[in-house]
Amino acid sequence: MKRILSIFCLALLSVGAMAVEVAGVQLPEKLDAQQQSLSLNGTGVRSKFFMDIYAAGLYLSEASKDADVIIAQDKAMALRLHITSGLLTSEKMETATREGFEKSTNGNVAPIQATIDTFIASFNEAIQENDIFDFVYTPMKGVAVFKNGELKSTVLGLPFKQALFGIWLSEDSVQDDLKSGLLGSL
Repeated sequence: MKRILSIFCLALLSVGAMAVEVAGVQLPEKLDAQQQSLSLNGTGVRSKFFMDIYAAGLYLSEASKDADVIIAQDKAMALRLHITSGLLTSEKMETATREGFEKSTNGNVAPIQATIDTFIASFNEAIQENDIFDFVYTPMKGVAVFKNGELKSTVLGLPFKQALFGIWLSEDSVQDDLKSGLLGSL
């Protein structure tokens, strides 16, 4: 059943032909998610200690530079992370993601802890350079987590989606210039 669902979800998540180069990798200008076309709103690079970790792209149905609106809205959207460093491990991804949720929720992760744990389990397999993670939110269906096009989990709830996208877009985002880039401000 999971395999059938993965194939179905892959059919719903297709990549457009045009692409933008970010940190040496190609991010598509369009993603089709659940039969809705999403356009690249902005891109950025997550860096740590002068090293690029991943290239990111934020996909929305309507362009926006307002982080608070994007976080709050109950509309289809997606975030793509293309891993650019072989130094990122599953353990480091888990730690960074948990820290991101702490910041995004101002330390109030308790109401969504179970959904965070489900999401974090998507990183159990080894992470390698050029892996691609897509976090695709669809209203009433939740956040579908794909790794290299394979559905890993679906996490329900608008509060979870808001906290997840807040990792990159909240006032206490993971990296200010990455946030600006995702908002199309660079």
